[in-house]
Amino acid sequence: MTEPVLKVADYNVDFWVDGVWYPAAIDMNYEVYPGKTLAIVGESGSGKSSSSMGLMGLLASNARVTGTVEVKGVNMLEASSTTVRRFRGKEVAYIFQEPMTALNPVYTIGFQIVETLRLHLGMGPVTAKKRSIELLEMVDLPDPAKTFDKYPHQLSGGQKQRAMIAIALACDPALLIADEPTTALDVTVQAEILDLMRDLRHKLNSGILLITHDMGVVADMADEILVMKDGYTVEHNTADHIFNRPSHPYTQQLLAAVPKLGSVAVRELKFEGSVKPEPVLKLQNVDIEYPKRGRIPAFKAVQDFSLEIYPGEIVGLVGESGSGKTTIGRASIGLLPIKSGVISVAGFDISNGNTKQLSQIRRHTGIVFQDPASSLNPRLPIGESIGEPILLSGLAKGDDLNHKVEELLDSVELPRSYRNRYPHELSGGQRQRVGIARALALTPSLLIADEPTSALDVSVQARFLDLLQGLQEELKFACLFITHDLGVVDILSHRIAVMQNGRLVEEGLRDQVLKSPKDPYTQRLIAAVPVPDPAEQKKRREARQAIK
Repeated sequence: MTEPVLKVADYNVDFWVDGVWYPAAIDMNYEVYPGKTLAIVGESGSGKSSSSMGLMGLLASNARVTGTVEVKGVNMLEASSTTVRRFRGKEVAYIFQEPMTALNPVYTIGFQIVETLRLHLGMGPVTAKKRSIELLEMVDLPDPAKTFDKYPHQLSGGQKQRAMIAIALACDPALLIADEPTTALDVTVQAEILDLMRDLRHKLNSGILLITHDMGVVADMADEILVMKDGYTVEHNTADHIFNRPSHPYTQQLLAAVPKLGSVAVRELKFEGSVKPEPVLKLQNVDIEYPKRGRIPAFKAVQDFSLEIYPGEIVGLVGESGSGKTTIGRASIGLLPIKSGVISVAGFDISNGNTKQLSQIRRHTGIVFQDPASSLNPRLPIGESIGEPILLSGLAKGDDLNHKVEELLDSVELPRSYRNRYPHELSGGQRQRVGIARALALTPSLLIADEPTSALDVSVQARFLDLLQGLQEELKFACLFITHDLGVVDILSHRIAVMQNGRLVEEGLRDQVLKSPKDPYTQRLIAAVPVPDPAEQKKRREARQAIK
């Protein structure tokens, strides 16, 4: 039998916090073989990412790692720092969960790939640049030669993720550790990235350690699956066994929480009275352009976009990375200026609003951002973050403010004691709940939810969607739900709008768009959605590749 590229035995990760060692991973044992994929799954806080970061010494100084971690026969926990650095990037490559924080903001994308190639492979600058552009093309980034000279902040979330994958693949690693590699990607690009990783596995005979909460991705990629809960391995078996004959109740619960297209009954929107109310959000023929900056020319991100959202309605806005979804969301609450067209919110025209007018409008709107970690002030306890909009608007202070903050924590099902915790002390799912509580603090007429579930595992996502749906039905706010996850749209939305390259290509009732899509792009989107069934996913993948 081939020797494993990664062998983990009696592996433990602990963190020293306030004088106590807290376990994050307990007695883990697994092997990753060349050309094979092992997926580690589990809910937020189960120890998936901590255990993978500890393999190559990437944890904080308060972490303790024990056991055996052998990469190509070398024990990384006993090796010198020089040996570990040599292995990182060349033999073992990482795709990190948050590309916004993993990429260096002061260097161009091209520089960061060239640096990897020159350090590990000794390439000259000309050869390294040529290879870098090839890698950017391989991960399907638009105009690779121009992207080479761009900084991370000039790319969309999905494009940043692809750039990071290009860096990881630069040295043809023997082991690829992919921590949520497709979190920020739309389904079409996700399918391409998974094909790319599959090709790498076969061509280079690389082993892949895949950490993800997307069971569709697991079904598409994994040969074996290890299920974690509270730091323990609760089940470890082949993908076929885990999906078709799961033995542990937690594994069964995880699989039951996976959203499936077409499994939810139609959500009807009923208006009080016979007259249709005025829309809360109305966009008419909107164009949005990013102005010229230095050598980068002006870019029209949105063209001739029209959409209406009514009280109590959730409209799902879907499309690939860079299609203009987030741009529409930000412009809808006055965070981005528009070039032409009309945007009205709660009856007020904000198309050319000044600062004073926009501050008044924002009392009627709320936004839940894609990345809860960077949208919350790390220096403020979450109680202050939630109460800040109420205090600034003059609606309450003192005991009244404290009472309102506690009510908001209750509404998002967080303990009141959490008001004194800081963002870094919460899990991703808990931080996202804080984001919702803050967005709903002023009981808005319109809520913009920008990829709020992209960083959540399936069980936390299911609870989050139930929570949001319950709050929306109770408070009757209109919601523009921006996402690349069609399963989430299927659960929540009354209507769906599909964007491609800044244009609205299709819009209609949920079932109409998902079951009878008219536009070829929408058809490709739906065909690319991974399903949590290895046999069915293989058929879908082969059918999709036959269409290309």
